[in-house]
Amino acid sequence: MKNTLKYVLVIFGLLLIGYGIYSFFTPDILLEAGPVKIEAEGDKSQPLAMVGLGILSIVAGMAFNRR
Repeated sequence: MKNTLKYVLVIFGLLLIGYGIYSFFTPDILLEAGPVKIEAEGDKSQPLAMVGLGILSIVAGMAFNRR
């Protein structure tokens, strides 16, 4: 049981980090009509929070090994 939870936390953490980095670097396209693209610059705090939660999840998963 402990090993399963450890692997789930590590995989979940890696997915959160990957999605957070992807969300941070991709622009938000609001309108695309032919050659014209309108982009919006938004707040980048949510992807940073996802990366932080991913790191926390990986650390928690690694802590199960030491118990």
